[in-house]
Amino acid sequence: MIYELKKYTAHPGKFDALVQRFADQTIPVCQRLGIEVVHCWTAPEEPGVFYYLTRFASDEARTAAWKAFGSDPEWQQAKAQSEQDGPLLASQSTSVLQATPFSPHG
Repeated sequence: MIYELKKYTAHPGKFDALVQRFADQTIPVCQRLGIEVVHCWTAPEEPGVFYYLTRFASDEARTAAWKAFGSDPEWQQAKAQSEQDGPLLASQSTSVLQATPFSPHG
């Protein structure tokens, strides 16, 4: 299994809109395209920051799923509509994670 820990930092004043778009539009598109969103977090010491963890069967599956996501018409429309007053996302980072052989949950 391949995991990704994604960190999104919202533009000032855009955090609530970013999280709402993620809940209402991003997750359904991810589910349809085989991107398993395992969990989502906020960190009280990091205002305006949103984390989420995804899981894929392989790196090939991960690459194909994100390619499909980027070109998905439903996602493109949701992104365009939510960003009529400017982008929601100021920055993002992704850490690709692989379980170690001694991980309790494999």
